[in-house]
Amino acid sequence: MKEDILNFIKYQLKEHYGRTVGVIIGFVIAVSVLLIGFFSTLFIIICVGAGLFIGNKIDKGDSEFLDNVIYRLQRLLPPFSRRW
Repeated sequence: MKEDILNFIKYQLKEHYGRTVGVIIGFVIAVSVLLIGFFSTLFIIICVGAGLFIGNKIDKGDSEFLDNVIYRLQRLLPPFSRRW
């Protein structure tokens, strides 16, 4: 029985990858909304999206973008918190 379930999951991921990942993401978001609330879940999704965007830019080697992010953080943070 365990092997049948694993074979089914492998088949779904191989043949219907987008649908399977979409269902899993939808399920995780629904459980998050039920457990921690809508706005907390929305905040987490926005933070993850921003982190993904910034990480993608850094991975591509866009040094100008990274310098721009550091410059904006320095302007945003108060002077006593600037340690770099």
